[in-house]
Amino acid sequence: MLPPIPRLPEARTLIEMDRYFVLHAPRQTGKTTVLDALASGLTAEGGTAALMFSCERAKAAGDDYGAAESLLLDSLRESAELSGWPKKLLPPPSRPRVTPGSRFGAALREWCRRCPRRVVLFLDEIDALQGNSLVSVLGQLRDGHNKRSKGYPFPASVVLCGLRDLRDYKVASGGAPERFNAASPFNILADSLRLGDFTADDIAELYDQHTQATGQGFTKDAVDRAFELTQGQPWLVNALAYEITFQMRVTGTITCERIEEAKERLIRKRATHLDSLAARLYEPRVKRVMEPIVAGGPYTDRGNSEDLSYARDLGLITQQPPPQVANPIYREVILRVLGDLTEQNVHADPHSFVLPDGRFDLPRLLEEFVVFWREHGEVLIQQEGYHEAACQIILMAFLHRLVNGGGHLDREYAAGRKRMDVYIRWPYTSPDGERLTQREAMELKVWRPGADDPEPAGLAQLDRYLDRLTLTTGVLVIFDRRPQAPPWKERGSFDLATTPSGRQVTLLRV
Repeated sequence: MLPPIPRLPEARTLIEMDRYFVLHAPRQTGKTTVLDALASGLTAEGGTAALMFSCERAKAAGDDYGAAESLLLDSLRESAELSGWPKKLLPPPSRPRVTPGSRFGAALREWCRRCPRRVVLFLDEIDALQGNSLVSVLGQLRDGHNKRSKGYPFPASVVLCGLRDLRDYKVASGGAPERFNAASPFNILADSLRLGDFTADDIAELYDQHTQATGQGFTKDAVDRAFELTQGQPWLVNALAYEITFQMRVTGTITCERIEEAKERLIRKRATHLDSLAARLYEPRVKRVMEPIVAGGPYTDRGNSEDLSYARDLGLITQQPPPQVANPIYREVILRVLGDLTEQNVHADPHSFVLPDGRFDLPRLLEEFVVFWREHGEVLIQQEGYHEAACQIILMAFLHRLVNGGGHLDREYAAGRKRMDVYIRWPYTSPDGERLTQREAMELKVWRPGADDPEPAGLAQLDRYLDRLTLTTGVLVIFDRRPQAPPWKERGSFDLATTPSGRQVTLLRV
């Protein structure tokens, strides 16, 4: 395990300054580990009683803030007792006899009055608090904080740890996200910290710890590929290594091919972490963010800024513009989830597309897709929840059903790109026994109502994509979404086209 505290050096500084602040990050990125290490370290130094406890139990209370307070105080007391502290540092065992809605603050006040050390409090899983319960707890923290200057005993520093950023707690507690106003009981927050993902060096260090402990090494290509696939998302980084070493039981040096295999296994299993992300795709504010990304369209609604922030807090998209999916594994999961309905309607046998020499028959696959599109396309588009991205989702599901059994599909898409890039890798064995990889590239474009024919732009974009992949030819697919498009039974024309650099490529219009 990597040392947790160096991942968030600012937190220690803010605590020493007696600040109240938020630590937010997507789930399973190591927030709890960092907080636990901070609390233990501060307490061990002798001048502070730093306690981390979870608010998750209080979720069951909903809007019943009295019940939520009781559950929070139970959790706080249990965490303190489990810490092994001497009795003089523990919170009082009895509950303050005050009106519900002020018990939590009163209990903290009494604890700080008795405790011989300054108290620092880490509220983990603060997102679990709902509605009035959240408003009540935040209001009590604000009230106690503001009285400290008058000698009121209250925690010196409070850290709210959860999924959401500062603005969400302000909104939840009655304030406006864009400014600190008197309506919000959490105007006291000094800062909002985000726990970052692992760097490439972090992953190398983490995997090297496994090597030092077991003697099993990772090739440099494997480490680089792990970073490329995960972009440092901590759960994914650890899950890949666990899948290889414990589930696949690989012996010997771990190669790039093993990383690829582990990635595919994780996606197929839809582990809890991936499943929880996938479940959010049809939330309205997530959909408003993700649909333009998958469709490659621009963001034109100024009201989307809060939706973008929410998707970033979930870890679904990158922190910096342009908005795009956070890492290739998430990209794959998202398209598979969205394309599930289409995939259930693909009945072709994947093995029938393998040529006698072991290569993949892409021209025949495209011909089969035309038949499928004529028969099912109109209905599937109408049923697809991500309507603007329906064409891309349907073709991706078709490809996945027929390619992924023996090959690999890589997709690149982002808001504003007006295209989706598709890269097919198909391993096969030559007649003389040499292991080779067939590589194919496709560019997907949509001809939308009122727009010009995207063929010229598509050919130029495909040219650049082929340059990057060092390929001599590829396929440009143009979906016609205009009202004047040909009847469905007549769609699906193949032609040869020439790119600006002179490449001969296949043009498919559907």
